[in-house]
Amino acid sequence: MRAPVLAVAAVIALAGCAEQGGTSPGTPTAPSAPATAAPSASSSAADPAATSDLAKATAALGTSSFRATVTAGTGFNLVAAIDAPNGKGSAELTATGTNTQLTVKSLLLGQDLYAQIPGVTKDNTWTHLDIARLPEGANVGLRPGQIDPVNTANLLGSTTDVRSTGSRSYAGTLDLTKAAGVAGIDKVTIDGYGPDARTVPFTAGLDDQGRLSVLTIQLPAVEGKQSAPIEALYTGYGEPVTAEQPPAAQVIEAPADVYQALGGA
Repeated sequence: MRAPVLAVAAVIALAGCAEQGGTSPGTPTAPSAPATAAPSASSSAADPAATSDLAKATAALGTSSFRATVTAGTGFNLVAAIDAPNGKGSAELTATGTNTQLTVKSLLLGQDLYAQIPGVTKDNTWTHLDIARLPEGANVGLRPGQIDPVNTANLLGSTTDVRSTGSRSYAGTLDLTKAAGVAGIDKVTIDGYGPDARTVPFTAGLDDQGRLSVLTIQLPAVEGKQSAPIEALYTGYGEPVTAEQPPAAQVIEAPADVYQALGGA
C-alpha cells in the first residue's frame, strides 16, 4: 500500500509548496466583482456598516448553491460546485509541482465524503473517508461541516477591523487559527506561522446583489520569502449542483495509509 501513501502525501506536499512558493497567477476577475485594493495589515477599528455587509454576504453562502474557484500561487487550484442548503457538492483539487501534477476529486453528500485519489482508486471508483479519522484542517477539497472550501464564515468571523475601501470593496485582517484547512493549509502549517497567523491581511468584494464575489488572503512570509496569496472567486449563485451517491460497487473504504498520509490515525 505504499503507492497510496505517496500519492496522497504528494498532493498535500504540493499544496504546501503552493502556499510557500512566493509566486502567484494574475488575480482572476469575477463578472460582478469590484476592484479591491492590495492586502495590507490594519490595526484600525472595524466599520460597523462594513462588518454588517460582509456578515450578510458570508451568511448567504449557507443559503444558496454556488461555485468556488480557489487558487494559491501556481501550484494549487480547487474548483467546487456546492449546494449548501442540501449539504452536497463536488470538487476537483489539482496540485502542481516540478514535473508533477496530481488531481483529487471529492464528492460530499451529507456526512459522507468520497474521493478519487491517484494511486488509491481505479478509474470510475471512489474511496469513502471516515471524517473522524482525519485531523483538524485535513481535507481533500470538501468536508462535512465545512461546506465552503475556504471556510469563509469562520475566517471573516475572526476579523475585528473590517473597513470599506470603495464601492462593495472591503479590507481587514483575519485569524487563520480559526479556520485550519483553508486551501490545503493544515493546522501544523498555521502553527508554523506563529503570531503572524492571527493578523493576516485580506480584501473582499461583493457583487451587485451584495453576495461575496472575491476574497484574497495574503499569507505570512515563510523564511523571509513572500507567500502566494489565496484567491477565491464565488460565482454561479442559485445554479443547480449535480452530486449523486456513487453505486456501492464503485466504492471502497479508504485504507489506513490514506489517513496516515493526511496526518490522521
